[in-house]
Amino acid sequence: MNSETLFENIKKKKSFLCIGLDTDINKIPQSLLANQDPIFEFNKQIIDATHDLCVAYKPNTAFYEQLGAKGWLSLEKTVDYIKTKHPDIFLIADAKRGDIGNTCNMYAKAFFENMKFDAITVAPYMGEDSVKPFLTYKDKWVILLALTSNNSAKDFQFDNTETNLYEKVISKSKSWGTKDNLMYVVGATKAEMLEYIRKIIPDNFLLVPGIGAQGGSLSDVAKYGMNNKCGLLVNSSRSIIYADNTSDFATHSRKKVAELKTEMEKLLAEHIK
Repeated sequence: MNSETLFENIKKKKSFLCIGLDTDINKIPQSLLANQDPIFEFNKQIIDATHDLCVAYKPNTAFYEQLGAKGWLSLEKTVDYIKTKHPDIFLIADAKRGDIGNTCNMYAKAFFENMKFDAITVAPYMGEDSVKPFLTYKDKWVILLALTSNNSAKDFQFDNTETNLYEKVISKSKSWGTKDNLMYVVGATKAEMLEYIRKIIPDNFLLVPGIGAQGGSLSDVAKYGMNNKCGLLVNSSRSIIYADNTSDFATHSRKKVAELKTEMEKLLAEHIK
């Protein structure tokens, strides 16, 4: 999937929402625990209830890895379900991988060949040769960590020098790929900085976490970060998937997603002519 296809899907659905499938066995409704695979059943019901209102899903692999082999099986089943039932969905592995080249070759095979993800989040600390293996795959994406939404981002990303570390990461890496295979993580809680970041990378898509439970403003993200091809995937996780903990959880999740989609539709109409 290239950037034009992604934008066409955004226009069709009038949404630039990415739903984070950060599925915690301790937070899903008790009624699901009797299922053979409660994690997959939870994900399936969320997907069935929301797929027409979003353009992407983003499973965070930590929530599956912590369960060992059965967690990986739940993740693989979730990926297969999305790819079979909703092939237009952009599917992100929130894995934050980053290692020397031959190791990243193996990570790329795992997520792009074995599990058929469209994109993977990657940590840039080890430089270009740790990122390039992911970029060799046709129609696959690297989503590079740039400016994150957590409180401790200031420990390194803002280093009080003439050029902050996050600026160096974006400026240095933008030539490694193209607008069709390189995306950046920029937290919604840093929305005012999107305007400056857009001067460095005007055309790349941005994955923006921090809406919802972390308190980021969707309107500010659009104001400062949207370009003429939208250029945004805004992620929300906990506030959607845990909107309710009864057996009717999926209905409540859809209601929450519908509210976000309505706001996104208005923002797209305002910013894209």
